[in-house]
Amino acid sequence: MVHFVGAGPGAKDLITVRGKELIEAADVIIYAGSLVNPELLEYAGANCRVFNSAYMTLDEVIGEMKKAKDETLVRLHTGDPSLYGAIKEQMDILDELGIEYDVTPGVSAAFGAAASLGIEYTLPSVSQSLIITRMEGKTKVPKKESIEAFASHGASMAVYLSAGMLEELSERLIKGGYDKNEPAAIVYKATWDDEKKYLCTVETLAQTAEKHGITKTAVILVGKALSAGEYEKSKLYSPDFETEFRKKR
Repeated sequence: MVHFVGAGPGAKDLITVRGKELIEAADVIIYAGSLVNPELLEYAGANCRVFNSAYMTLDEVIGEMKKAKDETLVRLHTGDPSLYGAIKEQMDILDELGIEYDVTPGVSAAFGAAASLGIEYTLPSVSQSLIITRMEGKTKVPKKESIEAFASHGASMAVYLSAGMLEELSERLIKGGYDKNEPAAIVYKATWDDEKKYLCTVETLAQTAEKHGITKTAVILVGKALSAGEYEKSKLYSPDFETEFRKKR
């Protein structure tokens, strides 16, 4: 059985209870070594066989899954596996091979970063949407999902896998509709022990990253919710709002 497990944003204790239990029970672990906190492997048993997929091809990963088809194998992905985890291609092959699998979700970096900054992405009257996207690199992005297209909404945005392209990102965000002084933030290795976080503006993203030597492993946040001074309070807790649990007061 193969268990795809979300490792969470970084901190060892931010993996789910189920994810931790699966690691403890694993005979084999294949983890994304370039992004997953290696401290999570401390939960593994003494006889567990561990492989770092940063040095492996897809065929090599599948090869180990085939060898362990009668054992418990954990495929440990960073954050939540459904975001930039490349799990679909693995699951399709497992379907062909008749190998069972399941998925355990995890906390993604955007939420670890929000927790570190103490922000809420969805403030009433400010933003009610969070866009998670990335700059185009080796992996192409559909034209309808361009940075400019998403920027036109003015919503809260979390940009993954783009820390090395911040000058271009700034230009495209502004071109799409964000003001050059729109609040922005760079959160490097959110929730890790060596986390770094910097508030800036859309215009100064590249300068901020260069000043602090950040070129990778960072999520970029954009939107007024980052520094909103005025916003409407939630109707849910308003005394004049009635729910099935509480009458108007």
